[in-house]
Amino acid sequence: MVSAPFTVAWGAATDRGQKRAHNEDSYLASPPVFLVADGMGGHQGGDVASRTVVESFEGLSGEAALTSEALLRTINEAVGRVRAIASSGRAPGSTLTGVGLAAQGSTPCWLVFNIGDSRTYRLSGGVLEQVSVDHSEVQAMVDSGALRAEQAQLHEKRNVVTRALGGGIPGIPVVDQWLLIARPNDRILLCSDGLSTELTDQFLMATLQAVPDPQAAAEALVEAAVQAGGRDNVTAVVVDAVAGLFDDVEADLSEDTLSVELLVDHDGNTIPSMAFPDAEGIDA
Repeated sequence: MVSAPFTVAWGAATDRGQKRAHNEDSYLASPPVFLVADGMGGHQGGDVASRTVVESFEGLSGEAALTSEALLRTINEAVGRVRAIASSGRAPGSTLTGVGLAAQGSTPCWLVFNIGDSRTYRLSGGVLEQVSVDHSEVQAMVDSGALRAEQAQLHEKRNVVTRALGGGIPGIPVVDQWLLIARPNDRILLCSDGLSTELTDQFLMATLQAVPDPQAAAEALVEAAVQAGGRDNVTAVVVDAVAGLFDDVEADLSEDTLSVELLVDHDGNTIPSMAFPDAEGIDA
């Protein structure tokens, strides 16, 4: 356990699953940053791309806290490094979801960030919330009303993402950020889509509530996803708020966010299909 703005405990697990020949997922669990990077499926060097993203963020390990400025700087660095990966096929790429230990004044916070369709959840006060929003074609269809949420899990384009690091996407991807007030006993789950597509939110919540040790919880979730089908690589990182300056949080700060979302372009939060020369999107 490490103390930054507050003290956390964590665990992580990953598996290549039952269908994939190798594991393209990577993760980082080193305060103040925790993240999951999912290499682009079908892209030569996807595993290298996800490891490269993790290596870029390793430079933040040991810092007192994660700031938005440091996050954006590191993402820019990671994009450049991913694009430099040699490949004889389609350009390697990676999704990214994570959380950093942060503070707003004396208030301890989670700084959640996301690019792609890996996910960040928070279990707080007995309620499981998906914090991140998938950057995928099916999510865009759900948002527009063209597709029901329950249909998304089975849709043929469920693995096509619209935002990623590298993968032939021009420019620096917009990263979604949320600044959430940290509460005692908060539990954060970061996972690749290989876990979230195999397990229901109800199963996630039940497991996170039933298994108190974060390492055991991460391992239980990954094992369950593999046993449920394991059609993709599966990764889970579980982070628990253990202790800190929670007594400094005012009693009326009961909302999840301090400032809704930071740096989110709601008018341009997906990359149009025409941006991809050979496909409608990127298959993650």
